Amino acid sequence: MDFIDQIRAIASRIEATKNLIQTEEATKNAFIMPLIQALGYNVFDPLEVTPELVADIGTKKGEKVDYAILKNGKPIIIFECKKCGVDLNINHAAQLLRYFHVTEARFAVLTNGIIFQIFTDLEQPNKMDEKPFLEFNILDFKESEAEELKKFAKSSFDIESILVTANELKYTRHIRNILQQLVTNPTDDFIKLIAADLIAGKRFTPAIRDQFANISVKAFKSLISTIINDRLKVAMSPEPLPHVEDEEKKEVIVSESKSEIVTTAEEWEGFFTIRSILRDFVSPKRIFIRDAMSYCAIILDDNNRKPICRLRFNNPERLVISLFNGKEEEKININDVDDIYQYSDKLKATLFSYIGVQNKDDNTQPTGFV
Repeated sequence: MDFIDQIRAIASRIEATKNLIQTEEATKNAFIMPLIQALGYNVFDPLEVTPELVADIGTKKGEKVDYAILKNGKPIIIFECKKCGVDLNINHAAQLLRYFHVTEARFAVLTNGIIFQIFTDLEQPNKMDEKPFLEFNILDFKESEAEELKKFAKSSFDIESILVTANELKYTRHIRNILQQLVTNPTDDFIKLIAADLIAGKRFTPAIRDQFANISVKAFKSLISTIINDRLKVAMSPEPLPHVEDEEKKEVIVSESKSEIVTTAEEWEGFFTIRSILRDFVSPKRIFIRDAMSYCAIILDDNNRKPICRLRFNNPERLVISLFNGKEEEKININDVDDIYQYSDKLKATLFSYIGVQNKDDNTQPTGFV
């Protein structure tokens, strides 16, 4: 099992048990130690992972960090742990701040077992930054974030390499936050910049400001949707068929050029959501998307006789998903694409009816992809 699969397995256990975890100690045992173990460190060897490491400094005596990962007897990563569900902030990192200053550790982790905030000293040597350069949510992460976390694994740990990446991640994260804010709530300065050439000397009134604020938000969303759609089309485009005659190629090209069907970003998001729900039971490569004028079909094995569901997302103000029970089709209104997760059991039941899984009621995972 590779690293990302180990993380997904831990995430599944956390999702199933997080409401049962009521204390910091339980959080450490159930959530944090398995992640440290997944990084390749032996949590039962105090020469490698030391719990309750004393962090005395000046008159402060008896203070401890929850865990320290050691290399050659010296700490390289220190952890401050909080109870699952606690919102993390820099005030929780008092011991980390102090101990970071007096130790050779270059990385500090503040975590509640679900969110892992990783700090270093990019701004001032030997003084921990107030903002993390990497934040990893084990219940909601991208593969690229898991790859960054993997750099802290015992087998690949390299301080200089991580520090180079940390500097880039810090600025990338800051820029992303600014862009995200501009997408949803553009500032006056940004609106003035956009409107400057368009209002041609007119006074920048509150009415013009509001007009261009709304237009800017719509333009951002349209641009993002177009970029996503274009990239997904490239990713999902089938490989060219071998030995296709020239005339057949021409027919395909003409047919595609006349098509008015546009697969929206919401439909692609729904498709990948359904793939994610079913990936533990069948290879994602067997789940296909086939768009039509009135709905977007999600089917098994590119076979119209094996519909998993239909996405009726042509009107973004009214999203509808059609689920199947045999030949019966049930149309359900949903508020957004994430609501698809609420119908995971029905999607699995439909899939199981095609692949022949017997124990459908308990959703037992088959061994390997079918």
